[in-house]
Amino acid sequence: MARIVQFQTNFSVGELDPLLRARTDLQQYQNALETAENVTIQPQGGASRRAGLKFIHDFGSSFTSFKMIPFEFSVDDSYLLVVVTGRIYVFKNGTLQTNINSSGNDFIAVAAITSAMIDELNFTQAVDTLILLHEDLEPQRLLRNTDTSWTVGALALTHVPYYAFTISTVAGSSITTDSFNNLAVSGNTGNITVSAEKSGGTSSAAFDQSDSYYENQYLNITPFGRLRIIRKVSTSKLECFAEVPLFDNSDIAKADFEIERGYEDVWSNTRGWPRSAAFHEGRLYFGGSKSRPNTIWGSKVIDYFNFDVGTGLDDEGVEATINTNQLNVIVNLNPGQDLQIFSTGGEFIVAQGANEPVTPANFLVKPQSRLGSKPGVPIEDLAGATIIVQRQGKSLISFQFRDSTASYGSQPLSVLSSHLLNNPTDLSIRRATSTDETDRLFLVNGGDGSMAVYSILQAQNVIAPSKFTTDGQFVAVANELSETFVIVKRTVNSNTVYYLEQFDESLTVDSAKTGAGASSVTMAHLNGKEVQIIRDGVLEAKQTVPASPHTVSFATAASSSHQVGLNYDITIKTMPAEPRLPQGTVQGINKRIIQVDAIVHKTQNMSINGKLVPFRQFGTGVLGQPVQEFTGTKTVHGLLGFSNTGQITITQSVPLKMTVLGIEYRMSVGN
Repeated sequence: MARIVQFQTNFSVGELDPLLRARTDLQQYQNALETAENVTIQPQGGASRRAGLKFIHDFGSSFTSFKMIPFEFSVDDSYLLVVVTGRIYVFKNGTLQTNINSSGNDFIAVAAITSAMIDELNFTQAVDTLILLHEDLEPQRLLRNTDTSWTVGALALTHVPYYAFTISTVAGSSITTDSFNNLAVSGNTGNITVSAEKSGGTSSAAFDQSDSYYENQYLNITPFGRLRIIRKVSTSKLECFAEVPLFDNSDIAKADFEIERGYEDVWSNTRGWPRSAAFHEGRLYFGGSKSRPNTIWGSKVIDYFNFDVGTGLDDEGVEATINTNQLNVIVNLNPGQDLQIFSTGGEFIVAQGANEPVTPANFLVKPQSRLGSKPGVPIEDLAGATIIVQRQGKSLISFQFRDSTASYGSQPLSVLSSHLLNNPTDLSIRRATSTDETDRLFLVNGGDGSMAVYSILQAQNVIAPSKFTTDGQFVAVANELSETFVIVKRTVNSNTVYYLEQFDESLTVDSAKTGAGASSVTMAHLNGKEVQIIRDGVLEAKQTVPASPHTVSFATAASSSHQVGLNYDITIKTMPAEPRLPQGTVQGINKRIIQVDAIVHKTQNMSINGKLVPFRQFGTGVLGQPVQEFTGTKTVHGLLGFSNTGQITITQSVPLKMTVLGIEYRMSVGN
């Protein structure tokens, strides 16, 4: 029987996909975990109990679909918008804003937003303006005036592009309202005036239909020429633009032209509305609609709500359709170095030369990769890369420009942890702060209500995932500056309710209420639930929240602080032991853990392989005092039983602090 010492210095790879359980040859295997539940991987490599959740607002059971949108007007004025059916709630610094627009309501009414829209509701923001989009929703403009003064309504577009959804033609010879001989033209290129003439003068009623009958329709000319009708000047005159120049300036006979009709507003309640939008280099871009899912439109320069393509001048509107061998439904736009277009079938950019603005003449959509994006899941920027969820929901992708190839490429971020993705429905990133240099990516799983959380430190090539769970299900996530908020679905007193809660590093329980200098706290939102009480750092006995008045009383009044909420369990489990021995592998051979040395930091409680590790130091005056935070090495002996994996499992079932930096363990191998 051989004795082996195994040392895991860090957990910087996070939880590893079970499909890689046999890949002991991977460098990442040595720093990975089989399970990392409700822990956060630190940039230094340690694993800490995740932050608890502070209770913010009770949305009850009336709403079941939520979209959270960060609205960052300035560093000092940022908001969290919570969109539900017909309403938008405004939170600032975690506080609900009330009496919105002096209405007495604590919400902004937006009747056009239905519950069916919310999951795929999209948005873009510029300074004080937020635009909400969905293919069945006329774009809504939300304008911030003050904390409690907001204007909302349909986005007023000064010009909507036209498209021929149906085509009909009227031959020139069929225009018989007024007899005329020919059309006289003022030129053959650019802006052209077309006048109907007859013997002895100008026709008085050749073009006697309504103005809209002619506007943005076409005149097709034989032998060649195509004129877009800009407007009806009079019953005898049309103003046109030559998209295809005329053969010459000669008069056009009746038999040699036709009016091509069927062009209508590209966006409408009938044809659908834009699905996505982005502000980029002086233009507002719309991407995709129900009737034209693979088309992108750009406004005039600095005239954001005017999409008139005009006569093709540099500052006028632009339009392009993605032409590939499959339908690419545009689901997101991102204003990066280039305008990035994300569709269900692939990734594209609007290419532009160095220091050259986008114009109608150079507006070109170029394919980059063919992974595709999942509709309804937001995209996020992270250190020059755009993070997306692949269309099948099985992979997290980084889309980024590569200097080596002078093109964009896609790199999977979740190749080692794809098992943590279970029908992702929401994504948000909390970027590094002055006190935490780690970027943290939150991914809500619609399949089981968990969250996959990635701790990312690109400078050290660290991408460490873990799994967050709670007493309920995570529904949505968003970050307002450095604060992370979630919508949580919980079952309370046999009712399904939805709460807005906020991650708080000072808390070790969920759905918590906090305070100082109190002897009790009202916990109506957790009626009938078993709650944990931490009073002045002391863990008190569990209590069940009673019926009205739902008051939980402390054994002793708190002098400095208290938190009351739901516990969540912690599990850290190492990968099967595979020491590198001269005689080869030890996989499948019986092993017994003899001793474990856990290196911890500011830790108050933990168990190793089911054995509780003592942290309380006995002496004078310790009763009724908090467990002291311990930093150093805790050693556990006397662990019983053999296994063929030789794994260490660290658990925590009480809401106290815990950070594990590394593990050294001794085991015997063989019978």
